[in-house]
Amino acid sequence: MNDRNERICIIGGGPSGISAAVYLQLRGYTNYEIYEKLDKIGGKCHSPKIKVGNEERTFETGAIMGALTYHAVHEIEQFGGTDHEDGPAMRRMYRNAAGEEIFPFDPKKDFSIKKTKELLEIKSQMKKLTELMKTKYKGYDVYGHRGVAQGRYDGLSKEVSNHLTELRGVNPNLKDLCLPFNEFCKLNGVDLVQRLWIAPFTSFGYGFFDEIPAAYVMKYLDVTTAIEFFSMRLWTWKDGTQSIYENANKRLVHPAHLNTEVVKIVRPAEGEKGKIKVTVKDAEGERTEEFDKLIVTTPLDKFIDYADAREDEKELFSKIIHEKYVDFIATFAQNTSPTISGYIFDNMEYTRLGHTMVYYQRWEDLKDNCPCTVYALRNHQGSSDVSYDYTINTMSDDMAKCGFPVKEKLFEQEVYYFPHVSAKDYADGWYDKLDAIEGKQNTYYAGEVLGFGDMEDSVAASRDLIDRYFAD
Repeated sequence: MNDRNERICIIGGGPSGISAAVYLQLRGYTNYEIYEKLDKIGGKCHSPKIKVGNEERTFETGAIMGALTYHAVHEIEQFGGTDHEDGPAMRRMYRNAAGEEIFPFDPKKDFSIKKTKELLEIKSQMKKLTELMKTKYKGYDVYGHRGVAQGRYDGLSKEVSNHLTELRGVNPNLKDLCLPFNEFCKLNGVDLVQRLWIAPFTSFGYGFFDEIPAAYVMKYLDVTTAIEFFSMRLWTWKDGTQSIYENANKRLVHPAHLNTEVVKIVRPAEGEKGKIKVTVKDAEGERTEEFDKLIVTTPLDKFIDYADAREDEKELFSKIIHEKYVDFIATFAQNTSPTISGYIFDNMEYTRLGHTMVYYQRWEDLKDNCPCTVYALRNHQGSSDVSYDYTINTMSDDMAKCGFPVKEKLFEQEVYYFPHVSAKDYADGWYDKLDAIEGKQNTYYAGEVLGFGDMEDSVAASRDLIDRYFAD
């Protein structure tokens, strides 16, 4: 029987940390504290307000959308009283590297026999992949990565008809998901589906298919979610994705402490009883608080820097890698802003690091006077990173090629994005090794790396953690 009066420290006020507190509270725990070093809730779900004309509108710099498979996010919506029915519609078009509009999926535009045959083959391979994931790879669509490297599945179901129920089973074929996604596709004779998956994956900052294990790709873009994306049946939020977690935070018994950084953690030695001492720093200085349990939802590779990390923690967490994703919100010369979001397929290759991959036009009614968010990646495993300055300048040049000369950047950033492990470390059982140390020294790990770098998988990882270790 778990003690509901235990004092619990949650590090991080992003989707993972806020949802961990929500699920603790829903299961009877109220003696918790959340420490967030930034001055805002939501982490990479950041939706700054910008004045356009006589009114303020929200814009997105991180998470943008959801889908009917976002079961965990919907639970946090319900807790906080947030609604996804009022957001702006998603719209898109496509361009090449020269900035010209192209029609890669419309057989009637730029018609050719070759193009028609390729589109028919893509459709055939998509059908084949759908069947393979239902049969050969049964169990792939559970949240999280426990057991995959061993040919098992163990987690909450992501299926629309069976969502958030616990599923377990054995399927040796799941080991194929340890392969980089391009090799996984080749193995199964579905190479062309990468043309469909690349826009909602690589352009959204999640890396390139020759480096990312297929498990990350297919658990994020399971077949149902992928189809919803292709069909543009997507959720958005008028007040931005950040509002989901802001509203949930307001309904917590103990809302997060902002501008409060955890600078030191000292835990009792393994096997010994005692309190976890957490030193935090805020505007009033440093203080040390005592807790019974610790939930870390911030980057685990950074945990090594301020905590009394054990050797097994150091070994595992040092293997985490991440993407260097750059974005800015810009205004453009008068009446020259994009009127619809655009994907530049040519730039979604690692040979084009630093180039604009996608730009997001959020408000259709603002037409060609709407500020837009522009995105690019500047790193790839096995390649030299391009510099931040090069990336920012190249992104602006690309927008000019598209006919959208940047007038002013209202906001720009590079974020620690999509923490994950390499295909080799994934196949070596990194996730099972991490699972084996959950609870040691009363320390528990959640956050993006446990699932995927989107808000749905992050929230689901927190739900899974609380259900496994804090519910009776």
